[in-house]
Amino acid sequence: MSAKKVTKIAVLTSGGDAPGMNAAIRAVVRTSVHHGIDVFGVARGYNGMIEDDIFQMYSKSVGNIIQRGGTILKTARSAAFFEPEGRKIAYENLKKRGINGIVVIGGDGSFKGAQKFSHEFDIPCIGIPGTIDKDIAGSDFTIGFDTAVNTAVEAIDKIRDTADAHDRLFVVEVMGRDAGYIALHSGIATGAENILIPESKTDMEAMIASLTEKEKRKKLVNLIVVAEGEEFGGGTQVGNFLKEKLPNADIRVCILGHIQRGGSPSCLDRLIASRMGYHAVECLLNGTHNVMVGIVDNKIKYTPLDKAIKAKQKISDEWLKIVKILAS
Repeated sequence: MSAKKVTKIAVLTSGGDAPGMNAAIRAVVRTSVHHGIDVFGVARGYNGMIEDDIFQMYSKSVGNIIQRGGTILKTARSAAFFEPEGRKIAYENLKKRGINGIVVIGGDGSFKGAQKFSHEFDIPCIGIPGTIDKDIAGSDFTIGFDTAVNTAVEAIDKIRDTADAHDRLFVVEVMGRDAGYIALHSGIATGAENILIPESKTDMEAMIASLTEKEKRKKLVNLIVVAEGEEFGGGTQVGNFLKEKLPNADIRVCILGHIQRGGSPSCLDRLIASRMGYHAVECLLNGTHNVMVGIVDNKIKYTPLDKAIKAKQKISDEWLKIVKILAS
């Protein structure tokens, strides 16, 4: 990668939307404007780059958006960008505007595209982790995770009220793809009796035995939080298994789904998005290229994109031990 001076920056959001993306866009745009750098928005992720849906942004372009969920730039997953022909078209669209630096707000798939594009066309890229799943190594938080967890907690608290009123066992499925962080955090925060996550193998027979024992001592209200990517197959499959094994129990399954993606971002998500967006522009201007901007121990950390792509955020043994003890 050459050390060419970055004079024009493009910013895009890619992959699944996450609350706080707008705060990151705002920070990128206003930091660029502060430095006298032209900044361009790309609509609908890499698709917009290929289809030439690129437009200049100004400070006023990002007014009154920090509190909004979703992304004003829209987002999409682009199969065309993973083909050489698509990337070549995208490069030509950037080149004719003189854009020579890119900020990508998204997850690991978005970073893979950025890394490949950067190496092919010598355009520096900076990644900002925007995903509710918190599955990217190199940052204690990803943009959107805190809001998604709080949304899940609020919903599960309400479900517990109904469970208590009817003496029911509720299986609640939360999002997270193949990462269990939303399930782990929301399950602990709501006092779930069991938390099923992809990172830890669940002894289903032991869980049945525990629920049977609780039923005998008249503990009829139980919450089981399941990550959608859990090995048993998610909330519906877990619910069906429990209904078969516990025919006398009143069991309900609730899948929270995409409500976890939406809504106004939390204070934490607004703060980390703003901080990451600022540092993404500073990286491009000071020659730190092809890294992901993360926050570890409340300090900015730069992780090379190739390492951010390959590594996954791991759940510590301490958390797994806490879950086991507190759910007993």
